[in-house]
Amino acid sequence: MTGMVKKNSAKAPRGPKRPAVICNEIKDWIVTQRLKPGDRLPQEKMLIERFRASKGTMREALRALEAQGLVTTRTGPGGGIFVAALGENRAMELLANYFFFRQPSISDIYTVRCQLEPELAASLVGHMQEEDYQRLEETMRVYDHPPETVGEEYQQRMAELDFHTALAELCPNPVLGFMCSFLQNLLRNLTVCRRIYDQPNPELRETGLSYQTRLLEALREQDAETVRSIMYKHMLSAWRYMESCEAEMKPEFLRLGK
Repeated sequence: MTGMVKKNSAKAPRGPKRPAVICNEIKDWIVTQRLKPGDRLPQEKMLIERFRASKGTMREALRALEAQGLVTTRTGPGGGIFVAALGENRAMELLANYFFFRQPSISDIYTVRCQLEPELAASLVGHMQEEDYQRLEETMRVYDHPPETVGEEYQQRMAELDFHTALAELCPNPVLGFMCSFLQNLLRNLTVCRRIYDQPNPELRETGLSYQTRLLEALREQDAETVRSIMYKHMLSAWRYMESCEAEMKPEFLRLGK
């Protein structure tokens, strides 16, 4: 009829599909049942009854959990569906895929490192044991001397990152520790960084070693403010150095891109 007001034809947003809902319900159930990695889930038939799902929906939900690394399926005698733990390396690989087509720059990474790593270092005050200090000191011994070969040069660069990764693993805050480890992992895999690490960098090694030596001294003295300040200056120094190297390498990248 002419003049009638048309009803709004916009469709209401759809909620999550049934397999996704079941997937989340199983996660919640695993938590409430306090299941641990290696524990067996009920058989598929019992899961279907418990969560009132069809066989197809349940299997799709289980496939989603398996893709997320939270369950694993074993066949044969003693097989079944088992709770699994997503390892840190696997989690970082999955997260790194997000940046596959939008590679962060050195500046992007160090902008965040300058904020997080000083807080991470300060959080370690009062939480470190003698074996933790020994672990860090052993890592530093890898690069406490000039390298004799190109291969050793690269190993030293990786060991310097290992020092920071060890700090992240010791962090009492698992979220902060993981985030810092992820940033370090990005540096390891960034093309421009790999090229910088392949070059002789005596200044980077000596400056980093100096900061880390003073950092350990401040940690032993349990001086959180000094620890925070040293780490911030360390990150700022590394940022400036890495960006200067990146600027020098840009002409080479442009030639390779032609």
